Amino acid sequence: MGDIPAPALEILHAGGVVAYPTSTLPGLATLPTSEALDRLFTLKQRQANQPVSLGVASLEQAQALVDVPEFAYRLLEGFGRGTLTLLLDAHVPLDARLGGNRVAVRVFAHPTAIALASAVGPVTATSANVAGVAPLDDSQAAGDLLGLPDSAILPGACPGGMGSTLVSIEKSSQNPSGFSVSIMREGVIPTNDVDAWMLKNH
Repeated sequence: MGDIPAPALEILHAGGVVAYPTSTLPGLATLPTSEALDRLFTLKQRQANQPVSLGVASLEQAQALVDVPEFAYRLLEGFGRGTLTLLLDAHVPLDARLGGNRVAVRVFAHPTAIALASAVGPVTATSANVAGVAPLDDSQAAGDLLGLPDSAILPGACPGGMGSTLVSIEKSSQNPSGFSVSIMREGVIPTNDVDAWMLKNH
C-alpha cells in the first residue's frame, strides 16, 4: 500500500483537502468535520444540499459512525470493494453535507485510498472536480486544475469507468434477511445483479 506522505496527513488534520486516486476517478478527501466540509464544498462549488459519501478502508472502520449490520458485510462480499456504496443509518446525526441521519459509505479498492483511510480514518469520497465540470482520470492533473499544492495531491492514474452503485439498506420485517435493499443510483453493478443476489441470499 505504501505510506501516505506526512504533509498530506498534516493538511487533512488541519481541515484541508487532499486529492487522491481511486479505482474509478480521482477523489477529494477531507476529514468529516464542519470546517473541512466548508473547504471541500467551497472548492467544488457544490450545493450544501448535495451530500457527499465517506470512504473507508473497511466496513469495520465505518462502524464508528454508522450502524453496519452483518447483512451489509455479506452484500459487499458478493460484489467486491469499490463497486457498491452503502447508504446506512448514522449512530447520531452527522453534518447534513454527509447525509445527516443516513450516510453513504464506500469501501475503497485502490491501494492509495485504502492507505489514506487507514492512516486518518473515514474521509470524504467525492470526485475531484468543480461541480458540473467533467472529472479527469489522473489525481495529479485533477488537483492541479483545482489549484491544490503538490503537498495536497497523492498522484495516481485512475481507470475511470462507471462509479459505484448506491444501495440503500434498511431494516424490513417483510424480508427473511431482515433488511430491504433499494438502488438509489445504478453504477458499475447493474440493478438486476443486486436483485438476483437478494433472491439468492434471502
